[in-house]
Amino acid sequence: MCRPLLASLVVCFWLVERSRCSSSLQDGMGELHNRFSVSLYQTLTETENISNLIVSPVSVSLSLGLLQLGARGNTLAQLEGALGYSVKDATVQNFLLHSHSDMRNNSQGIWLQQTCTLFVQSGVQLLSEFTKHAAVWANTSVVRANFSQPNPRQQQERAGNNHDEPLQSGSSSGELSGSGEAQAEALWWGHRLQMALVNTVAFRGVWQKQFLFTNTQNLPFTLPDGSAIKVPMMYQATEVSFGQFRTASDHRYTVLELPYLGLSLSLQVVLPSERKTPLSCIESQLTARQLASWESGLRRTKMDVFLPRFRMQNKFNLRSVLPAMGISDAFNPTAADFSEISAEESLYVSDAFHEVRIEVTEDGTKAAAATAMVLLKRSRAPVFKADRPFLFLIRQVNTGSILFMGRVMNPADQTP
Repeated sequence: MCRPLLASLVVCFWLVERSRCSSSLQDGMGELHNRFSVSLYQTLTETENISNLIVSPVSVSLSLGLLQLGARGNTLAQLEGALGYSVKDATVQNFLLHSHSDMRNNSQGIWLQQTCTLFVQSGVQLLSEFTKHAAVWANTSVVRANFSQPNPRQQQERAGNNHDEPLQSGSSSGELSGSGEAQAEALWWGHRLQMALVNTVAFRGVWQKQFLFTNTQNLPFTLPDGSAIKVPMMYQATEVSFGQFRTASDHRYTVLELPYLGLSLSLQVVLPSERKTPLSCIESQLTARQLASWESGLRRTKMDVFLPRFRMQNKFNLRSVLPAMGISDAFNPTAADFSEISAEESLYVSDAFHEVRIEVTEDGTKAAAATAMVLLKRSRAPVFKADRPFLFLIRQVNTGSILFMGRVMNPADQTP
């Protein structure tokens, strides 16, 4: 009688320990993702001279994970150092693939599309182990390309019918992933290209509680230089998650969280509490630990919420960004070691392009008509009014991973 009981206790302890390890891994990976996200965002704010900004850290980390699969030596060490983990670790790989799978299985009201394409010079003999891993690596394609072709359009057409083995599950053979414009840009650099990495991501979500078009008004938004413009400002009175926080240098800011339909993703808006506090004071002091503190520091509160409509699209050549984060060998023809992609060729990454776009409207779809002007009654509820520059993050609720991170300095500016 004792033996079965003892066996049950052993199994019970094993399951508890396994659950703890799984939870610990998820928390640890979440912190590493957030650390990378903040570092990538802060590097972009320093290297890119643009007003509105958006980046998809999860898409960039996916691309760097793909490169890890084919890297060795110091090249691999730099990629691991930037991300904080090795995708060659089976446990980490399973976690990431599960996380990426969750993102691809879009729930009702959520549309998220991300692609990762690795262009490799035609004739290069790829290792079967690499192509096998790339085939399952979260919507990734490896595409043959003739980089000596100067005409991007012709090159795209030829590349579209020149795959290796079909590597992207769920897509028709010969169809390029990602933005044609970004791919054409990559191929345009063919006179010096050995290998190009292009990743694109697009998102549209429906709010758990939608803003009404009839409540949208043209209201002032204060620009960084102190001037004001009128922008369509959405409004709703609702219960939200809200919290007040401080940076290390004692700058106060507030965080508002709005869930999307299905509750798997949410938008977090970060606003300096004082109008005189520049957004850069909050941006420069963000840390992964601060982001983690928001989860316990947010409280459900009834509020009047004002949020401007905005739409933006950014394109970056990460070749000027990643070296600042410690990834330099991958772009160096003499130092790069991608011998696990091809043992015969000395491959290096000539360019890495990232394109991302987002649109935030009343219901998550494109606004097709002008909205009515209405007067809103004042209520006794506290007010969250994003009428000056703010940060925003779109995060997975269950993992805390940051899909998108950006800033809105001017909602009326929709230039790429």
